[in-house]
Amino acid sequence: MSTDSSAQNSESQKVLSQTEAAEVITTESSEFDDIRHYRDDEVHDAIQSILDNEELVTGIYKRIFGFLPDFLSKLGKPFIKFVLKMRFSRVRTIAQVQEYVAKFMKGIIRDTTDGFTCRGFEKLDPKKGYLFISNHRDISLDPAFIDMACYFNNLDTVKIAIGDNLLRMQVATDLMRLNKSFIVKRSVQGRDKLKALAHLSEYIGRSIEENHNVWIAQREGRAKDGNDKTEEAILKMFYMYGKKKKLTFAEYVKTLNIVPVSITYEFDPGDAAKAKELYETEKNGSYVKSQFEDIDSIVGGINGYKGRVNIVAGDPLTGDFETPEKLAETIDNFIYANYAMFPSCLLSAGVTEGVSEEEKKKFEDRISGIDPKLRDYVKKMYAAPYFNQQNAKKS
Repeated sequence: MSTDSSAQNSESQKVLSQTEAAEVITTESSEFDDIRHYRDDEVHDAIQSILDNEELVTGIYKRIFGFLPDFLSKLGKPFIKFVLKMRFSRVRTIAQVQEYVAKFMKGIIRDTTDGFTCRGFEKLDPKKGYLFISNHRDISLDPAFIDMACYFNNLDTVKIAIGDNLLRMQVATDLMRLNKSFIVKRSVQGRDKLKALAHLSEYIGRSIEENHNVWIAQREGRAKDGNDKTEEAILKMFYMYGKKKKLTFAEYVKTLNIVPVSITYEFDPGDAAKAKELYETEKNGSYVKSQFEDIDSIVGGINGYKGRVNIVAGDPLTGDFETPEKLAETIDNFIYANYAMFPSCLLSAGVTEGVSEEEKKKFEDRISGIDPKLRDYVKKMYAAPYFNQQNAKKS
């Protein structure tokens, strides 16, 4: 009788153990299906969906063979699709996708910049997960350049926070979720908003617990006027998961391994577009984006000339940050202190010392190509980092 009882107890423990294992939540669990990036088992179907998108194939054809007569596109587009499907037929994992993204970014650095430099990443531990928080100038390039800094320093690439405003086309959704992007639900309102933020907070927190790297901008939307400022609401969102775990704000912040990152573009590919938005807002009181304007901004940022690009990562923050305000101040001061003072920044701020005549002409040529009514906005945008850095030095 005792033997039967032992057997029953053993079987019960086995069932309980299996149930507990089934209940373990990870960032790939179904609980996060609405926001997470794609898993390896979803890669093949997502790639097939992308390659079946006629608009994408047409865009690639025009970029490569745009000089050919239109009637040849009936032959050229099927050829492009065939080549792409052959090239990507063996891609089955997110890691393989990241290798392709790295090759693509190397081409972007070669063709649209005068050099890419990064520092600080070499001090980070490849076995740990970090929460990178940077200033935000370009929708896709900010995390892409941070990814390259990680790639060059043998760190895992980042999970990328993106707003759902960028997911109006399925092909864009597939591309971004293949590139380790997770969704920030900006469009929800009311109680659903609070629920979505708590869900996002938990996803980010669990990602760090699993030793994944995560990137999120310091603010919602790009800093169009050049003034980078961390939004405390984002830091409060992080803490929602920490509060659920019954930790204080200071205790939880230490578990996130927050790394502030300062990004500087010598020339912003979207400078004129940002200036136009500022001008229209000042003149008319508001600015209404076209349906796919954010997608156009992504394409323009990727293809546009950037001059030199510099990224600096700080040490993981380990202080006792009792409030979001104090944490935001520390992140901001790091970003300000580590701007690269390129000639575009110095000249816009009225500083000519150390700037060569050749660099002055290069900047003047850039400004002269911008609509006259927008030039002052562009100069203020480029000058803001200089003045922020000077103010940070005084404080």
